[in-house]
Amino acid sequence: MTSQDVTGRVALVTGATSGIGRAVARRLARDGLVVVVSGRDQPRAEKVVADIEAEGGTAYVAAADLHDEASVGALARRAIEIGGGHVDVLVHSAGTGILGPTAETAESQLDYIFGINVKVPYLLTGQLAPAMAARGDGAIVSVSSIASGRGIDGLAAYAATKAAIDQLTRSWAAEYGPHGVRVNAVAPGTTETPMIAPARGFFESLAERAPARRPASPDEVASAVAYLVSPHAVHVHGAILPVDGGFTAVT
Repeated sequence: MTSQDVTGRVALVTGATSGIGRAVARRLARDGLVVVVSGRDQPRAEKVVADIEAEGGTAYVAAADLHDEASVGALARRAIEIGGGHVDVLVHSAGTGILGPTAETAESQLDYIFGINVKVPYLLTGQLAPAMAARGDGAIVSVSSIASGRGIDGLAAYAATKAAIDQLTRSWAAEYGPHGVRVNAVAPGTTETPMIAPARGFFESLAERAPARRPASPDEVASAVAYLVSPHAVHVHGAILPVDGGFTAVT
C-alpha cells in the first residue's frame, strides 16, 4: 500500500449520525474510503450517507442500537457484508456522558455509560480485529477525552470510561499490533457537539484554559482520526493523540 492508497478500504464508524462521528464519516469518505455509517437513528444515518454521496463519496447505513453482545455482533456482520467480506478501519465514536456529583449518579446511569463507552467498543473490537490481524492489515481508532488523564469535578464517571478506553488502546496495540493492526485513540478537549449543549458554560470554561482558547470543531477532531487511520501514521501504535487546543500541555 502506497502513502496515498486508501481507495476501496472499508471503514465502520460508530456514532456516525452526529458530532465527531459524523465528521469522521464524512472526512474518511472524502479521503476515498467506503464508509459504513452506524448509529441508532436510521433517518439521521441516511442523511449522513446522502451528504457523503453528494460530495462524491460512498457510504452505506448500518443502523444499530449498540448495548449488548447480540447487537454488536449484528452490526459487525452487517458491516462485513457491506464491505464485501472485510472491514479495514474501525472508529469507535459512539459515546455518552454524565455530568454531576458521584453521590448523585444512579447505578443505572453508571451501567449505561460504561456499557456504551467501554463494553461496546470492547466487544466490537473483539468481533472485527481478529480478521484484520489474520489479513495482516487494519486500523482502529477510539475517541477518548482529555478527561481520561485529568481530575475534573463533575466528570468522574465519564472520565473513568475514557481512562478505560486509553488502556484498551494500549492493550490492543500490544495484542494486535504485531499482526499489522494499528490501534490508537484521539483525546479531544471541549468540542462543538450536541453533548456539550446542556452544560455549555462549564465546557467553554475548560476550553478557555487552553492555549487555543476555544472549543474544537468536529472537523478538526476528524482530521486527527483521518491521519491515524491513514498510511501516513504507519509507525504510530498505541498513541493517545490530544486534540485539545493545548489543554493537556498547560494544565
